[in-house]
This record gives sequence, C-alpha cells and structure tokens, in this order.
Amino acid sequence: MKSKWRCFSSFIVVCLLATCDAPQPSKGPDGMMLEGRTMGTFWRVSLAGVAPERRAALQKAVQQQLDNDDHELSTWKNDSVLSRFNQYRGSDPQPVSNNMADIVTLSLRIGQQTQGAMDITVGPLVNLWGFGPAKQPVKTPDVQQIAAARALTGLQHLQVINRAGQAYLQKDLPALYVDLSTVGEGFATDNLARLMEREGINNYLVSVGGAVLTHGENAQGNAWQVAIQKPTDKENAVQAIVDLQGHGISTSGSYRNYYELDGKRISHVIDPATGQSIQHKLVSVTVIATTALEADGWDTGLMVLGTERAKALALRNKLAVYLIYKQKERFESWMSPQFAAFLSPSSAH
Repeated sequence: MKSKWRCFSSFIVVCLLATCDAPQPSKGPDGMMLEGRTMGTFWRVSLAGVAPERRAALQKAVQQQLDNDDHELSTWKNDSVLSRFNQYRGSDPQPVSNNMADIVTLSLRIGQQTQGAMDITVGPLVNLWGFGPAKQPVKTPDVQQIAAARALTGLQHLQVINRAGQAYLQKDLPALYVDLSTVGEGFATDNLARLMEREGINNYLVSVGGAVLTHGENAQGNAWQVAIQKPTDKENAVQAIVDLQGHGISTSGSYRNYYELDGKRISHVIDPATGQSIQHKLVSVTVIATTALEADGWDTGLMVLGTERAKALALRNKLAVYLIYKQKERFESWMSPQFAAFLSPSSAH
C-alpha cells in the first residue's frame, strides 16, 4: 500500500496528548491502546471507556479487518483482488466488491479535480523508480523508459460499472496497472472506524500509517488531538495540533521515503505528467475531511501539484489543507480557512 511508497513518511503524530512517544499499555476501563502492523506500516487504535477484558478480542478483530483490506488492495500480494485485476489482460468488466468500486470512484473523481495529479494508474512509473514491488533502479530511468511507462497510464483507461447490484472495473488498456497505495491507508482507517461502531465503541481514535480518524472523546473527556510533525527526519518536533472533531486526517510528504541516485534525491512522490520524481519545494500536505479515505486521496494530488497550485485548488474547493514548504533555508507553512477551524488553541503553530 501507500506505506510501501512512503514507509514511515507520515507526518502525523497521534497524541493523547501527553503521550506522543511510545504507546501506553491498557489502563483499565478508561483507556486502552492497541497496535500492530499492516500494509508495511503500523496501525494504532486508542479507546476510551472500554473494559480491559475486551482487549484480546478487539486486537484480533482489528488485525483480521486489516488483513482482509490488505488482501483486497495490495499490489505486493499476487493473489490480492487488485493484483488479479492488474494481471488480467483483457477488456471485459471484472467483478469487484462495492468497497473496491467506491475507492476507485473516489480516486477517479479526485484525479479529475487535480487534473490528473492524483493518478491511481501511475503504478508503472512508481515501479520504474523503485517504489513498488520492483527493486530500486541502479541508474536513473532514461527518457525512453519513462515514456514507455507513461504510455501504460491514464485515468481515462479505467472506469467503474454498476450493473444489477454488482460492481465491476473495466480497462481499455490491457496492461493498465492500478495502484491504490495513495488511498489504502485512508480506506483501512475508515474500516477500523466502522469496526469500532459495530463493536458498540463510540470513543476512539484509529490510525493506519499517515491516516487518522476520531470519534467522541479520549479517556480524559477531551477532544482527540493529532499533531502534525515538522518536516525533518532528524527530530520528532510538532508543527501544529488539531482537534479532529470526528473527522479524518491524512498527510503526504516527500522527505522521509526517498533514496539517492546519480547524486540526486529521489522522492517516492511521482508526477504523472512528467513521469519524474517531484522536485518542487512543497514537502508536506495535510488534509482534513469527513473520511480518512477522502483526506488520503486529496493529500497526494495536492503534493504533486506543488505549493501555489495546491493553494489555489484548496481555496477553490474549500478544502481543509495545511501545507509546509521550503523557502530558502527555512520551512514556511500555509493553511486554508477551513483548516484553521480545526486548529487547537494549544497548537505549536
């Protein structure tokens, strides 16, 4: 999933709020922390008002849910639902779950609104640059290789069909390779929230990688707070703190998942328009939306666009967006009016 592109690149620190470091163990009926691994990253569930004897069953249920999600969306597992669609070389509609259809529909919509900057068909380019299941390249891809990979991409080649209650995906380019890494963490986070609701739990904070969603209050009776980390891999410093108010949040960034190649820093964020790793000064995009999936879709597209185009799109679409960008030798930040409404009075901003 996305974490395979940007492992440990989430700029979001889940705060309780005095415990931004190691997770705390179960503290009785007032507070409980569960955690584990999925999709190449970490998941965390913080609960309030849950009896401690439910801990083992909830841990198992969460892990099972995430394993199911990974089996559906992974490009790293050859037998996943998505991998089977990618391996198919025909153009007939292929049956998929409603979940898969919903994810692709949202991704296509955001892709259109970002003029293709958020492109779930960009997998061949991601793989070419070494951020997918393929190995990291030993030399910079040449113009011909990039052009060949770009020829296999394009949102116009993919569509969602709903017929008699059954959802299908259809591609008119047989080699089209769909990569849902950009939205996988948000999708999984929303599913954890649904799981909590089914379990009768109303006070929770759930997170998978860089996506977070909250509901209700923490064990101290306060709003759940989330901190946006400063864009540096040398410290765990807080840039700003938000009260999510039952919303989802996701961050995309360029500074942690990268490698050096031919004397150049190669970020995991690939611009579909050029086929190249982004080189602009925008280093972090955080989006708050009604769902973690929606936030997760927007953050990548805005990250690709760069600072000025991201600002314009955020304002035009009234998105809750927080940008961090490099200005000479220092970092500057910008937030939309919609994001400012979530800013905590205790924010470090």
